[in-house]
Amino acid sequence: MKKPQLFLLHFAGGNCYSYQFMIPFIDEFIVIPLELPGRGNRINESLKRDLNSAAEDICNQILKKLNGSHFMIYGHSLGAILALKVTSMLEGLNRYPSYLFASGDEGPSVNEEKKRYLLDDEGLIQELIKFGGISTEIIESKEFLDYYLPILRADFEIAGKITNSYSVINTPIFSMMGDMEEDVGEISNWEKFTKSFFEYKIFKGGHFFIYDYPEEIVEIISKSYHKSILSYKNE
Repeated sequence: MKKPQLFLLHFAGGNCYSYQFMIPFIDEFIVIPLELPGRGNRINESLKRDLNSAAEDICNQILKKLNGSHFMIYGHSLGAILALKVTSMLEGLNRYPSYLFASGDEGPSVNEEKKRYLLDDEGLIQELIKFGGISTEIIESKEFLDYYLPILRADFEIAGKITNSYSVINTPIFSMMGDMEEDVGEISNWEKFTKSFFEYKIFKGGHFFIYDYPEEIVEIISKSYHKSILSYKNE
């Protein structure tokens, strides 16, 4: 029997290499990191700037890669919101993930989405510093910023134009956040978006707490997967 698949959706400014820190700890699943156009292996493609077209892009990638086994979707920050939208699209096509894992975001509709994409370059740089997860040396590189800021701005535009048009999904959700994140108190908001079971865990750390807990996150994914399979068999 083929291994179950785990699709990884990157955060704003990320690419298919964003989860390299976590992949070495995963051997139970076939890991498939995806990426939006305009970065990484898709650098020559046009950037996406709205949620629907970005989600359609990711959805089509997943459909092409499904191998007939169980599959799950994990997304961090922008990737978490995309994961919810993509899961809804997949369910509409009778493709049901075993689990959705959402980290670094409190879910849609808690607060008005911040219009970070309207900031000037210096404002974007300050947002980078606030979020952490990137070294000062890299931020001080003009060559890096010339490449990276347009990508980050496009991804922030997707996040900044998010609406309330989210369907409640049948897929169970497990949410994770760092205890220093601004809206961590709203983490249970994710429960509104699933008809199935919901769980969450709060880690010590900021927005990129994931870098400090790769093994723990993989363990959550594994245990949640087996829980969903057991539930499926008992139906």
